[in-house]
Amino acid sequence: MIAGLSLILLCQLVGEAIVRGVGLPMPGPVLGMAFLLLLLLTRDHFTALRRGPLQNDAVETTGRSLLGHLSLMFIPAGVGVVKKLDLVIEHGAAILLALSASVVITLLVTVTTFLAVNRLLSRSQPAL
Repeated sequence: MIAGLSLILLCQLVGEAIVRGVGLPMPGPVLGMAFLLLLLLTRDHFTALRRGPLQNDAVETTGRSLLGHLSLMFIPAGVGVVKKLDLVIEHGAAILLALSASVVITLLVTVTTFLAVNRLLSRSQPAL
């Protein structure tokens, strides 16, 4: 499990270093996650990648363990909200409006995307 966690953190570090070094407008952990995905997808094609934490599903086991404790990651955010509760109360209407608008916009975009993909797929498939 330590080897799998080390590989996950190494990919995150590499992603962060590339983003900061090149000045890319994206989060470093996202690039690191893409790098980890690339490693996992290509591990069966290269013998050098079949050793270490990429063998025996060490990364997958570590990932499942981390997902099992994912709720712990929300504790700092909850503590931050409680610590700044006076600001939340002061700007509650604006926060509620922003949350409501983002939910509605997300639903509209999701439905529109689903309908568009559904139309494209139904056109490309011949009738049986």
